[in-house]
Amino acid sequence: MRFDLFYEMSVPPRLAMSEAEVYAETLAQIELAEALGYGCAWLVEHHFQPGYSHCSKPELLLAAAAARTKRIRLGHAVIPLPLHHPVHVAERIATLDILSGGRLEVGVGRGFSPHEFDVFDVAMADSRELTDEAIAIVRASFGAQPVTHHGRHYHFDALEIVPRVLQPPPLWTAAVSPDTYAWAAARELGVLAGPFKPWFMVKRDIARLRAAWKAPSPPRVGMTVGVLCLPDGGRARAIAKEALGWFYNELFKVVEPVLERLYPSYEELRELGRFRRLMKFGVDFGFADAFGLAVVGDPAECRAKLEKYAHAGVTHLLCAFGAGAVEPAVTRESLELFAREVMPAYQPVEARRGDRSPAAPDIAAASRPT
Repeated sequence: MRFDLFYEMSVPPRLAMSEAEVYAETLAQIELAEALGYGCAWLVEHHFQPGYSHCSKPELLLAAAAARTKRIRLGHAVIPLPLHHPVHVAERIATLDILSGGRLEVGVGRGFSPHEFDVFDVAMADSRELTDEAIAIVRASFGAQPVTHHGRHYHFDALEIVPRVLQPPPLWTAAVSPDTYAWAAARELGVLAGPFKPWFMVKRDIARLRAAWKAPSPPRVGMTVGVLCLPDGGRARAIAKEALGWFYNELFKVVEPVLERLYPSYEELRELGRFRRLMKFGVDFGFADAFGLAVVGDPAECRAKLEKYAHAGVTHLLCAFGAGAVEPAVTRESLELFAREVMPAYQPVEARRGDRSPAAPDIAAASRPT
C-alpha cells in the first residue's frame, strides 16, 4: 500500500486554532510528510460546513503546497463536478499540474450535499449525467487536440483548452454506492472509499470493482481512515476518543440529509439507511473503530489493523492523522512514528530506500481515455 495524507481542513472549536493557523499547519505537515516518504497529500472540496471543513478552494492550497515541495504528489479530492463547468475544471487541473511539476492526482464525484446543490442552483437529479459529461471533457483536455463535445448539458466545437497538463493526472472517483464501483471499472477510474461507510461494506465493494475491472493495469483503491499512532496505545486511544468522536459526528451531520431523504439519482444510498438510526445515538470513536474507520494504537496495533485493508486490495491508504482535531504537536508525533515503524512493512523495498516516491502510479495506464 501507498500511504497518503487526507485533510478536511477542520477548524474544531476544541483546538482554539484560527483558519489561518490551520492552513499554515497543514502546509507545514505536507512538507514534513514529503521528508517522511508519504505518497500524496489529498485536500477535499466542501462548501458551507463550518467547523468540519474550511476547504472550499483546495486548488489554492495545493498551489501553495506545490511551491513548498518537490516529490510528494498532490491530490485534489474530490471535485464535485456538477457544481462546476468542466472547462473551468480542466483549466485548473492543468494549472496545478504545471505548478507541481506533474505531481497532481485528481478525484472527482457527484457531490452529496443538498445544500450545495441548492446554493449553486444545480438539480441533484442531473448529477450523474453532468458528471459523465464532465469526465469526458476533462479527459479529452489532457490530449493535444482541440476539444469538441455535444451532450445534453455542454456544447462546444474545437475548443482550445489551455494550459495543458504535463502528465495526464491519474483520475479517481468518490465511491459510496455499490453501483459506483462497476461504473468506475468501466471508466478505468481509481476509487476513493470512506470515510463514513463501514469497512465490511467497502470490502464487498472492492471485490465488485476487481471482478468488473477489465483494464490491463490493476485497479487503484483508496480508503480514508482516521489515524493516530503513538508509542503508548492507551494514550492514542484516549486522545482519539474525543478527537475522532468529534470528527465522525460532524461528518454524520454532513451526510445525514441525503440518508434521510433518498434524492433522485441517489436512491442507491439506501444501503446505508439501516445505519442511520444507529448513528443517531452517536458516532463515537468506538463506532469508528468497530466499523473499520479508524487505525489507532501503538505501532504494532496499527500494523495489525492495516492487514485487512491490504488483504482486501486497498492500494492507497488515505490517513487523516488526528482527523484535524488533535493538537499539532501530537499529529506530527504520530506522522513521524507511523512513517518510521508502520509504513515500511507495507511498501516496496525501493520506496523504503527512498529511490522513488512510494508506489508511484502507472500514470499512462491510470488516465487512459475510454
